[in-house]
Amino acid sequence: MVALSIRNLDDGVAQRLRVRAARNGRSVEAEVRSILEEAVRDTWFEAKPFEAFMACFTAIGGVDLEIPPRSAPPRSADFS
Repeated sequence: MVALSIRNLDDGVAQRLRVRAARNGRSVEAEVRSILEEAVRDTWFEAKPFEAFMACFTAIGGVDLEIPPRSAPPRSADFS
């Protein structure tokens, strides 16, 4: 875990953080953590992991995979 210190934070910003934290039922530290997590969340990747995966390979020219036909019919799982 990383510990951060924020110097020279405007008093008005600190007060608004305290109010926002109270409104959300959290400590100021938990509120700042929530704000930072939201700020760096990549919602596009979280919402569309397959598209993000494909975009990684598109940058290097793409990947074409040949899927071989099944040599035997699928079988049910044995949980015994």
